[in-house]
Amino acid sequence: MIGDNNQTIGEGRVVTVFGGSGFVGRYVVRALARDGWRVRVACRRPDLAFFLQPLGRVGQVVAVQANVRSPESIAAALRGASAVVNLVGILAETGAQKFSSVQAGGARTIAEAAKTAGIDNVVHISAIGADPQSRSAYGRSKAEGEAAMLAEVPATVILRPSVIFGPEDDFFNRFATMARYFPFVPIVGAETKFQPVYVGDVADAVAIALAGRAKPGVAYELGGPEVKSFAEIVDYVLKVTQRQRRVLKLSFGTGKLMASVTQMLTKLSLGLFPKLLRMTRDQVELLKHDNVVSDAAKADARTLQGLGIADPQSIESIVPTYLYRFRKVGQYQTQRLGESASR
Repeated sequence: MIGDNNQTIGEGRVVTVFGGSGFVGRYVVRALARDGWRVRVACRRPDLAFFLQPLGRVGQVVAVQANVRSPESIAAALRGASAVVNLVGILAETGAQKFSSVQAGGARTIAEAAKTAGIDNVVHISAIGADPQSRSAYGRSKAEGEAAMLAEVPATVILRPSVIFGPEDDFFNRFATMARYFPFVPIVGAETKFQPVYVGDVADAVAIALAGRAKPGVAYELGGPEVKSFAEIVDYVLKVTQRQRRVLKLSFGTGKLMASVTQMLTKLSLGLFPKLLRMTRDQVELLKHDNVVSDAAKADARTLQGLGIADPQSIESIVPTYLYRFRKVGQYQTQRLGESASR
């Protein structure tokens, strides 16, 4: 948990949060507003970010237009700001949204603008698996983004979470949805390990870093209290949603073949191919490696615990609260309300 004096940490100063209208962003905005920051949410469609305003006091949260491919808009979003958070990222390339332009080039543009504005209180969200030598374009672009940030603002705090879960996630919800509609759930890399981290804990880590309680220029790896294989995670989803489904454990070769097909269908359909069924070859490449906090990070206290979050939320304490809706009878135990009473 964060300390009790959160309300005075921001002291009314402005923090610009790039990508603040996304899944992780809404939790980061709430955490920063709680700490007293005036939060400026920089996003491509500020007209779609009005839902963030109730997360703070009247006028405390404001959305502005910005695009990481437009240096002028980035500079404008940083005017008068004391701190910067970069949450911009994509899981797959679509149209003009490329890993190189968003996660590498975008980070560089934000870092250059922060340096020009004289801002050195910067937090950058990357990912476990960021590696300049990675065979995955996603992994390489994440590493390039980190390097660009540190080159321009050496004090930048890098946060590398494992897969992030929460009510709006695209991980647990994805497989629960598949189990609802299909008689089987295909997965690639069944034995690959993950260390899912709760989105609220990631947001608290951002707030702690901005408050100056993280080591500058250091990369922290964020993982929850449990390490599970991909197969174990899907089995857990099926258990919580009470769905009897067969889990198809596909080889990496088969996965890449399927990914090639879905990528082609997505392109031919002009993006209308169902997102639920999409998979990319790059994502298959990522699944060849475990996504867990490294021993080196643990030894150096570059973890949630090292940031003061001693008891991160577990999968079991959060996930069932939003996967119940995927059960045939929702949160109810039986199909008919009177059935349980007659037993």
